[in-house]
Amino acid sequence: MEMGTEILTAQRRGALEVTDVASAALVATFITGHTIATNTAFCKEWDDLADDASEPNAFAERWYLQNALEALDPQQHIDLACIRLGGQLIGVMPLERARGYARLPVAYRTNWLNHNAFLGTPLVRNGAELPFWRGLFAFLDNEADGALFFHLNAMPIDGPVAMALRQICTEQRRRIGLVHSEERALLEQGLSPAAYLETHVRGKKRKELRRQHNRLAELGALQFDRSDGRENLDGWIDEFLALEHAGWKGGNGSALDCADDTRTLFRTVLHSAADAGKLELLTLRLDGRAIAMLITFLTAPGSFSFKTAFDEDYARFSPGVLLQIENLALLDRPDFTWCDSCAAQDHPMIDSLWGGRRSIGRWSIAIGGPMRRAAFAVLLKAEQAKARTR
Repeated sequence: MEMGTEILTAQRRGALEVTDVASAALVATFITGHTIATNTAFCKEWDDLADDASEPNAFAERWYLQNALEALDPQQHIDLACIRLGGQLIGVMPLERARGYARLPVAYRTNWLNHNAFLGTPLVRNGAELPFWRGLFAFLDNEADGALFFHLNAMPIDGPVAMALRQICTEQRRRIGLVHSEERALLEQGLSPAAYLETHVRGKKRKELRRQHNRLAELGALQFDRSDGRENLDGWIDEFLALEHAGWKGGNGSALDCADDTRTLFRTVLHSAADAGKLELLTLRLDGRAIAMLITFLTAPGSFSFKTAFDEDYARFSPGVLLQIENLALLDRPDFTWCDSCAAQDHPMIDSLWGGRRSIGRWSIAIGGPMRRAAFAVLLKAEQAKARTR
């Protein structure tokens, strides 16, 4: 058991509730995601937490994560870690139990991400980053589930939540290793849309894009539509699903419409985002028909590009790129300072348009008592040595 903690009670499928003796008001509990919908008081707390988050993360807010748990976790394997300080909710993170790491049959705890969630940062109240990690680690240290270590996926390396993580690990002499990092495109304010395009896209490319726009306009009436999703959202969703399915994702079975669970997740998340006032839909239409579509989640002061699709019959006109140029209008919004592309590193399209980069990392972290920590130290050392040889 960690110094400064004591076990209060065992409940919720054997999970433990612990409190920090030095600060008896710090409490961590695990709940199942399927109990959220009926707990209106907790839903209000979660929404309040999102409004005061240290780092925005659309994929950890209730309107996204609650729908993801209901659509993708029917067996209720995922726990929602809830950290409170003085009775106030200061942090939320979905966690799962996993087995098999680096080809070894070891059990570990990890933050839960589905294939349509692109950031793993916990939702943490501004200024409460240190007690959040202190409470979560007290919980994980005392959990009797055999997990060897804690694995943390897809979190910005330089943000306040990661800085607090490293500080807590130093204070508690808790071994931590950054085992992978990558950079993805980020749109940052500071220039007007026109100036941004001129600064980050070379002149020859800008000329080519103007030519493509003009040639496309010769085929019919071009129109950009921007919407908050409050009108005819189901019709827009049907258009997007059909457009994505008609392309390469439909061909390889990865389109949202290829499976009931992802189709349901997409529809419910967009409705919930619209109800929360956190949805922006952008469409390029040719004679009224959508040929490029983009979904952005608005989580001031940041935002997230969630999904995009385009009609591959018009690929020679780069409709997806033309749509992204129109999307630079985000730079004129006073309430937003950045947009995360949620794209893979070295993405050929968005990397050529957006000049900023966001460093995203994965950490492995020690939990439990001396024996588990000693075993984890050996595992981490081997993993880091292997990474250096790549």
